[in-house]
Amino acid sequence: MGLIETASGNSVWRGMDYYRERKVTAWSRTGETTYAGTVSGSNGEAYQVYIDKAHPRKSVCGCAFARGRRVVCKHMIALYFTAEPEAADHFLKQAELWEKEAAEEEERRLADLRRYVNSLSRSIARILGNSITERNCCLLQTFVCICCGFMLYYA
Repeated sequence: MGLIETASGNSVWRGMDYYRERKVTAWSRTGETTYAGTVSGSNGEAYQVYIDKAHPRKSVCGCAFARGRRVVCKHMIALYFTAEPEAADHFLKQAELWEKEAAEEEERRLADLRRYVNSLSRSIARILGNSITERNCCLLQTFVCICCGFMLYYA
């Protein structure tokens, strides 16, 4: 697993913000898969950061979040994206793809739900016979949608 996969989603996105805001003030390549640098924190403090792409848990940062822990923080991600901007571009393209796939899946679920609600409405209308009007049927569909929405949300 690499730095991106090891970091939390929050650390990756905050690291992307730091990269875009040019918070990495100095950096150098220290080995084949390692970099060292200085990153300005949100409180104005400068953090010394070391990242190891081959062994992300060996990466080190002096911030309160990462100090003494084997985690990947936003400062490490900012250094990584600064040293390798193509990694930032690749991450953003992947994120767009994930969002598109999630939106398509949501649309499929909604279409399935609509079909289900419509089948319920027709079934209930058949059971009740002529006593249900078109307006009541629309209200019933709305009610079933709300109920199914709660079921999907809490599932």
